[in-house]
Formats: sequence, C-alpha cells, structure tokens
Amino acid sequence: MFKRILICFFILAFAKAYSQGTDLFRTEYTYFPQRNSDNSFRRFRTFVNVPLKIGEGTYLVPYLEYRNVHFVVKDSEDFRQFGTDRYESYEVALGYTTPLKNNWRLGTRIGLLAASNFDAGKAISDDYFLTASAYFIKSMTKRDDGGKPWRLVVGIQYSTTAGRPFPLPYLNYYREFAPKWSFTLGAPKMNLVYRFNDKNMVQLYARLDGFYGNIQNNVNTTNGVADNVSMTTAMAGPGYQYNFTKHISVYVYTGYTIFNDIRLRDAGGDDVKNVNDSNTFYSRAGIKFKI
Repeated sequence: MFKRILICFFILAFAKAYSQGTDLFRTEYTYFPQRNSDNSFRRFRTFVNVPLKIGEGTYLVPYLEYRNVHFVVKDSEDFRQFGTDRYESYEVALGYTTPLKNNWRLGTRIGLLAASNFDAGKAISDDYFLTASAYFIKSMTKRDDGGKPWRLVVGIQYSTTAGRPFPLPYLNYYREFAPKWSFTLGAPKMNLVYRFNDKNMVQLYARLDGFYGNIQNNVNTTNGVADNVSMTTAMAGPGYQYNFTKHISVYVYTGYTIFNDIRLRDAGGDDVKNVNDSNTFYSRAGIKFKI
C-alpha cells in the first residue's frame, strides 16, 4: 500500500523539464545497477529546444529528443528470450508560448514519439505515440518590491516519460526563501538547493524517472504475450552543479532508488511479468545550456 501511494504521489508531481522552459540543450548519461543481481539500466539522452520569436514575448519552439536505453535483465528468463536489451526513442514536437496578464504565461506542445526496440530494423505503427502538454506559468523571480522570488507551474501532459503513456497532471512551485537557499516542490523533481556562489551549488533531491518501449515481434511468456516494457523509478539523494558561465553548466546526481517498478505488459495494459524490484544506487551526469 505504501509503495502504491508513493508511486501516485510522484506521478501526480511529474512533468518534463520543458514545462519550466529554461534548458535549450542538454546531454546526459544515467546508470544504475540492481542490487543482488546482474541487471542494469544505462541511458543516453539528449534534447534541444529552438525558440523562434514570432511576436512580443511569443515564441514557437521546435523540440527534438533522442534516448538510447541499454536495459539488461539477466535474472528473468522471460526477458532473456527477447534477444534484445536495447531500446530507443525519437521525439519531434512543436511548442508555443505567449505571455498573459498579471505575469502569467501560457505554454503548449504537441509532438510525435517513436519508442521501441526496433528489432524489425524500422518503426512500425505500434511504436508511435502522441505527446502533448498544456500549462500555465506565473513567474515572480525578478521582483522590484523586495519580496522573495517564486514561480508556479500548473498544467497537464500526455507522454510516456513516467513509464506508461497516459495523461499526467502536474504542479511545480519554486521559491527562494533565504540568501543562497531555495526549494522546488513538484516536478520534474523536488529539491532543496544551497548556492555557495555563482559557480557552485549543491542540493538534496527526490525525483521520478522511467522509460517505455514497444516490443516488436511480441514474445510469448508463461503469463501471456509481452507487447511492451516499462520502468518507473523514484530516487532521492544529493546533487552538485558547476556553472562554467551563466548559461553552461555540468551536473552530477547520485542517490538511492526508493522503488523500482519494472514490468512487461500485454497490448491491453495488463501485467505479464514483474522484474526484480530491489532498490539500488543511482547516478546521472550531464551538461546543459540554458537561457
């Protein structure tokens, strides 16, 4: 029961980093093994946002993302018989953002995602998924009245990011509450941040991660036909960021998973096989360019 409540809490809080709209480019690598097994998860991810100004404060934002997942499962015969442990995803999307009254801003995005093991050598119809989001942002991070900077993001998103394709409501609240201190509640992570100076910052964080992929050439298992594979993982731990300039940063996150929900499902979304859910060490590192 506690695990289900925790999963729901993180899913309701989750949204893509684009909903906060500051990263123009990011490349990162994620790795975590599973404790007491030879299973492991490795992912390379990169994306780019390209803001194109079409009016005063109004932008069209083409978005491209690529993910390469190496998901090795050695303690389940049902996984080993696939003959594949590599999954990829490609997403193309177009965003739109415009200012509203009283420091509010509207943002929307619609796109197409292909996520699969691509064993057939090309994408098939079951590999494609719609992605879409709509959100409102109120930013009070640049204040002249002496008040504490803050930002609120509310909206809804449909994607596979949290491990399954379904709509996810999200709520994100950021606030600076003391000199050098700030916190974020919501998505894509919750954190408590301390800034030593303009170059160095550390944080404690909790976040949700995951992936989803169609399985081409569906596999018969003892419990049914495996049509897709998904993983939803929550983790917490410390992180560090170093800013080369105002716009270019490198970051490292380490921590420990709170839960791992890894499973095969059939075409109807019913579970076929659950995989080792042992909690384990987690790490992620990357470089980003932001406005």
